[in-house]
Amino acid sequence: MKRIIQKLTVAACFVATAFTVQAQNADEVFRAAGSPHDPKVQISFNRYYTAEGLAALGKKIADAYPNLVKRVSIGKSYEGRDMWMLQITNFEKGDPDRKPGFYVDGNIHSNEIQGGEISIYTAWYLTENYGDIDFVTEMLDNRIFYIVPTINPDARNNYMQEPNTGSSPRAGMIAMDDDQDGLFDEDLPDDIDGNGSITQMRRKSPTGNMIVDPQDPRKMIAIGVDDNVPADVVRYEFLGQEGIDNDGDGQVNEDPHGYYDPNRDWAWKWQPDYIQRGAYKYPFSVPENRAVADFVLAHPNIAGGQSFHNSGGMILRGPGAEEDLSTYNRADIRIYDAIGEKGEKILPGYRYLTVYKDLYSVFGGELDWFYGSRGIYTFTNEIFTSFAYYKNNEGGRRGGNLSYDVDSELLMGDAFEPWKTFNHPTYGEIEVGGFKKNFGRATPGFMLEEECHRNMAFTLYHAYHMPNLSISNVEEKDLGGGLKEITATISNDRLMPTHASQDLKYKIERPDYISIAGVDVQAGMIVEDADFGVTTEQKVNPAKLEVANIPGDGFVKVRWIVSGKGKYTITVDSAKGGLVTK
Repeated sequence: MKRIIQKLTVAACFVATAFTVQAQNADEVFRAAGSPHDPKVQISFNRYYTAEGLAALGKKIADAYPNLVKRVSIGKSYEGRDMWMLQITNFEKGDPDRKPGFYVDGNIHSNEIQGGEISIYTAWYLTENYGDIDFVTEMLDNRIFYIVPTINPDARNNYMQEPNTGSSPRAGMIAMDDDQDGLFDEDLPDDIDGNGSITQMRRKSPTGNMIVDPQDPRKMIAIGVDDNVPADVVRYEFLGQEGIDNDGDGQVNEDPHGYYDPNRDWAWKWQPDYIQRGAYKYPFSVPENRAVADFVLAHPNIAGGQSFHNSGGMILRGPGAEEDLSTYNRADIRIYDAIGEKGEKILPGYRYLTVYKDLYSVFGGELDWFYGSRGIYTFTNEIFTSFAYYKNNEGGRRGGNLSYDVDSELLMGDAFEPWKTFNHPTYGEIEVGGFKKNFGRATPGFMLEEECHRNMAFTLYHAYHMPNLSISNVEEKDLGGGLKEITATISNDRLMPTHASQDLKYKIERPDYISIAGVDVQAGMIVEDADFGVTTEQKVNPAKLEVANIPGDGFVKVRWIVSGKGKYTITVDSAKGGLVTK
């Protein structure tokens, strides 16, 4: 415990340093391409931050850029922590609630931490580069980002501050009775060597099937059926992860935190635990997910979404289960494919995949709820791939030596805890060692900023292709008798339509409205074919035409027959496409 406290104290000092370091004088630095040249907020992106650290960074960004950032809590976690969101746009231009919105979150699985840093990096990059990079300026003038760095703050802290493996805890912190003995979370892993990580236990045994690699004392080698092991070579047996039998039931580490999976809790194709392992009581029974859902339901302007997990280097789209295959139709898949395939270019080593087909079945997943229930084009990125360790990652480096090579060649031995002897209350003399929890799934510090930037670039590409509407042409024709024909062309020059096919199928969101004011409207119609004069008249309230959809990279034409003189105004009102007036 003393060692853990010391490590946390050092980590706190690092965080404090990251907050307080001041910018250097202009004559001491040279701007790197694509990076802020004089950031108001100094952040080190070669480390990870606790939930409180992320919150403090978010506050610094919001305080530095009050015209670009609003920091709000969208709810409370199970343990009562605020779930902080950064709403980022140019608040001095247009109504922020009427701009196309892009939602970003990270860290739904507590050990999958990189999403927190990617989210903060995205907020930092957008704000620091507004006014310097035209692309960023245009984005924040016309779009709004809703960024929640961690939607599992309780368990993020548990992963970082308590003994864990690289894969624990995955759930949140709601206590459960995993072994059904009437007790809750009573047999957690035990940090025998006090290094903050749960590694492996091994024991010398004359019948063991492992030996120490004579070329590398860190590594164990399995004894093959045809291997002749000399009598003087020590054999070992593995005993599993560090731990003791805390409750005296003859099992070790059998009742850890959880287990429920927050990414099996969403209200789309949800299935109970006996079908979908990890499901909790009912859809949105996890309070953090409920907070996200309530926010999204209250913001129909959200057109795109991105969540960050780890690991494996994947850009994932739904469906999560083959039973849901018909939900994703051909028109929307073309849009997913265009963005996902661009992601493979932006993120070297990443693969664009479909969850059910290329990974495994998921019922009640977040990305399926966003698309299936709300018609929001959504991706999940599994952050980090071993491809990044060595650019020519071929041959033996893809085998069992890769982690050991990285530890010795790139991390100078910092990733592996050497084997040490301990006296175990059940097993007697054992040895404890292995890879630490911050290695394997979590991107190493020296690679983290690149990981943040590339994933942000993919996110911004996705956000760029949300609907972008304009009234591109207005034509007038005198019909005589005081009547005039006004035809307006409404263009959308981005990939996404104002309504996904799923949205149209279930009428999730209201139609788009195209209206005219300042004249007396006698008739209103949608132009189906301008060449042949085919129109569909809207007889009720013709001044405010209802349009089912404005397609991506396409347009719609509308027409009114009006009387009266003077100036008139045409307005396009789309929930996901925004508000445009001419």
